[in-house]
Amino acid sequence: MLVTVFQPVTSENLPGQPSILSFFSETGPTAKVVLGILLFFSLVSWAIIFAKFIRLRRVSRQSEKFVAFFRKSKRFSEVNTFAGELSDTPLTTLFKAGYAELDAQVKAIRAEDTPATGGGPTGKLLIKNISGIERALERAIGVEMSRLTRSMTFLATTAAACPFIGLFGTVWGIMQSFRAIGQTGSTSIAAVAPGISEALVNTAAGLAAAIPALIFYNYFMGKVREQRAGMEDFSLEFINLAERNFT
Repeated sequence: MLVTVFQPVTSENLPGQPSILSFFSETGPTAKVVLGILLFFSLVSWAIIFAKFIRLRRVSRQSEKFVAFFRKSKRFSEVNTFAGELSDTPLTTLFKAGYAELDAQVKAIRAEDTPATGGGPTGKLLIKNISGIERALERAIGVEMSRLTRSMTFLATTAAACPFIGLFGTVWGIMQSFRAIGQTGSTSIAAVAPGISEALVNTAAGLAAAIPALIFYNYFMGKVREQRAGMEDFSLEFINLAERNFT
């Protein structure tokens, strides 16, 4: 009796199974250039993703800590001292900008008043106008938004450009396949397989570089919008306190 033994198909008993390195070594020079460009975009994108993820987590934690201290503190000078310990949150930059403008206006009022008055009719510290503080806070928000969105343009560029770079490699691989058909006069799979393989590898590489960049770009932009909303809320809170205590 004939007994047939079926052996499972694995990577060990499949001769000549391709790997990523073999794909790269067997591609033509144009495909190698395309894959090298896509690899560069992918590596830089992942470096930005990890760095931005860590930074935004640190910013979020420090922002919560700073707001809690700001709300329970009774004096701006105490908050100004504490702000020096939290360098990552943009709220410290906003507070320092507003506090510097407030302090400058208070000193200007003091210089104009007589020594007997001490700053106002009842000795209260006063400011000239609240709009100056508002402008200082708005400028600080613009500066901090530029810091938070730094390198984000590269992620957007990667997400937009890499599929088209991969598409160029795809078109080139198909052109090579048609050229092989013209040279050999054969339409067999052996004649067109190398060009089609290059085309598919470039397509996959373009998508592999673009998809993570697009996903994390949208994720980070959502986090940046949250930070902007927090900065705007903090600005309003700072202006309300300044208006209540110095006007």
